[in-house]
Amino acid sequence: MRRIPSIFLPMAICSVLAMPVMITAQVKAQQPATSATKSRPSATAAAQSSPAQVKMKAFIDALMKKMTIDEKIGQLNLLVGGEATTGSVVSTGVEDKIRKGQVGGIFSVTSPQRIRKVQELAINNSRLKIPIIFGLDVIHGYRTAFPIPLALAASWDMPLIERSARMAAQEASADGLNWTFSPMVDISRDPRWGRIAESSGEDPFLGSAIARAMVKGYQGDDLSKNNTLMACVKHFALYGASEAGRDYHSVDMSRIKMYNDYFPPYKAAVDAGVGSVMSSFNDVEGIPATGNKWLLTDVLRKQWGFKGMVVSDYTSVNEMIDHGLGDLQAVSALSLKAGLDMDMVGEGFLTTLKKSLQEGKVTQAEIDNACRRILEAKYKLGLFDDPYRYCDENRAKTEIFTDATRKIARETATRTFVLLKNQNNTLPLQRKGTIALVGPLANSKENMVGTWAVSAEPSKATSLLDGLKQVAGSNVNIVYARGANVTEDSALEARTSIFGKLMERDNRNADTLIAEALKAAAGADVIVAAMGELAEMTGEASSRTDLNLPHSQKKLLEALIATGKPVVMVLFTGRPLSIVEEDAKLPAILNVWFGGSEAGPAIADVLFGDQNPSGKITATFPRNVGQIPIYYSYRNTGRPLQGDNFQKFRSNYLDVSNTPLYPFGYGLSYTSFNYSDIVLSSAKMKGNQQLIAKITVTNSGKVEGEEVVQLYIRDKVASNTRPLKELKGFQKILLQPGESKQVSFTVSTEELKFYNHELKHIWEAGEFEIMIGGNSRDTKSATVWWDK
Repeated sequence: MRRIPSIFLPMAICSVLAMPVMITAQVKAQQPATSATKSRPSATAAAQSSPAQVKMKAFIDALMKKMTIDEKIGQLNLLVGGEATTGSVVSTGVEDKIRKGQVGGIFSVTSPQRIRKVQELAINNSRLKIPIIFGLDVIHGYRTAFPIPLALAASWDMPLIERSARMAAQEASADGLNWTFSPMVDISRDPRWGRIAESSGEDPFLGSAIARAMVKGYQGDDLSKNNTLMACVKHFALYGASEAGRDYHSVDMSRIKMYNDYFPPYKAAVDAGVGSVMSSFNDVEGIPATGNKWLLTDVLRKQWGFKGMVVSDYTSVNEMIDHGLGDLQAVSALSLKAGLDMDMVGEGFLTTLKKSLQEGKVTQAEIDNACRRILEAKYKLGLFDDPYRYCDENRAKTEIFTDATRKIARETATRTFVLLKNQNNTLPLQRKGTIALVGPLANSKENMVGTWAVSAEPSKATSLLDGLKQVAGSNVNIVYARGANVTEDSALEARTSIFGKLMERDNRNADTLIAEALKAAAGADVIVAAMGELAEMTGEASSRTDLNLPHSQKKLLEALIATGKPVVMVLFTGRPLSIVEEDAKLPAILNVWFGGSEAGPAIADVLFGDQNPSGKITATFPRNVGQIPIYYSYRNTGRPLQGDNFQKFRSNYLDVSNTPLYPFGYGLSYTSFNYSDIVLSSAKMKGNQQLIAKITVTNSGKVEGEEVVQLYIRDKVASNTRPLKELKGFQKILLQPGESKQVSFTVSTEELKFYNHELKHIWEAGEFEIMIGGNSRDTKSATVWWDK
């Protein structure tokens, strides 16, 4: 979804909407569908004849009998209010449309007072008193910002991720909201794409586990409770595979790749009972997703059994005109017939569907089905029982941005940071002497919350400088100097200093800034360099072709390295970057992503060793942009490279290694872990037997630490080319110094299945390689033969 700052909103927005704002668990293997056309009923399809389902159907039937065609179409209309809009179009005449029953939902309106007033318009002034659903992009926290989704994924901790969504739902629902446009589960293997920051990375197995955790966190076990949010999985489908990493761009891939690599997280969310799905901007096989019947009906509803509502992305119905599929009436009819229920902001449904019905271009049943699904969502949220159930002003005063939520955000952030390098135990820092904190992001609290934090208050975040001062103690002297601007391109910096994240430039000469930094470093024992991207260098419409550190920061780093003092780089980023030079020259690199409201103290906790970093990257770091797309689960060619050195007539580059800088699943610790050989319960398996793969992991260091033990499988001979390895399990374990734990994984034929060229979900007899390790590169292996 796209957004514009609120200062651009027209004064014509209705008076109500313009009111001031008051501001270590084992992960089980995914259970995929049995085939592309026949899958188990999802959670949303279950219990259709239960008493609750029968009661809901009777209620909706009775209501719809009273509704005119205009009122039914009105339910399909989602408008934007007057706060944090997420696109270049805003709604007008909202009050009048509410009175006429022409509004089904509104987003970007918050606070119990404002939402109650808008809801009163519908309940007291519309003919049928149908309540409105209120949504917002609650992506990684609400007022209390948690780490960006790519960072949360790096924790590999499903209870932690679920808790972050639960806290977001608690806060957002306390402010009157009941619907979030999250989780985003798009698989992305191209870090040029800015929205990789909102994703869980490149892997479908891990992405599916995170999708389930997020849905459960938002929706809880009872959607009618007033501290839950209806989740909306997005963007359906394949948005993360846009060509050239350019936002909104075309997507073209085989259906085998869709089903094996890109569809699983969406389906996992559906199976977890997600209440809504959002279509994506891109086209799929030449048809925009918003009007793609194969996606929205054949796959989503018929194959997967999804019974909830489908909403468009921001004006994506209207944008099908630019895709070349006709005028507004034509694309609106196409979207409805494809299976879309709710039109976000564009109002194509509102203004054209009645005419299309009269002309026979859509049917009454198609309008009724869409209307029913929206009414059912409102019913499940309990809005027909009490339309004001989310309008509790006491909750808004006591449950939002509290000391408790900030404490949880801080704890969460520490577990997402990834230690990329730590030569000679440069980290953790000692609590004595002088630390020179240098860099353009060292004292920038506004950028700590990261992208897509539309409801957060960046001014209340804690900077790294303040966090270090809080945590360091009285025996540490901290001196600060900016040292450089984020980039020498002031126009680029201006384009990304938006949405409350203003980055003021220091207009002094670059050499003057560096000299100031060197002066600060002169008396220091260690230098901490806060480098990287601005928060909005990632996110929507923030694609980049250059993934190196900007020249201004490279120049500063060279000067700092030349001092001969140890330099620790604290890397802020929303995507994998190409930091080959930095990795070669610096003794320590801590990737902190964008850690949220409490990023500053969380980073300090890890720098000083109060918390041991345990994050593992979930998107491969390339050596340069020319390697992209790059991911661990690639398929072999007929001429694979043998070894690491260049070979003519083999699949490799002339100028760079095939290997990434940091592989998927990689991350260091302040301690070290040793892996034993793998022990299999049997070397030969048959049919539905279960294989037990065991490995002993030992903490061979001097401090306690957590390790993510990862299970990969390779199908060595198959009817289709198969990846060299695929993640099929993981466990995060805590080990004391010297402690050993035996980690067991259960492997069944479900983990061996794949979609073949006929899109049948099968497994084939043969030899399989079982690999276990601390990342996708460094693994122990064993083989098993599995017969039918």
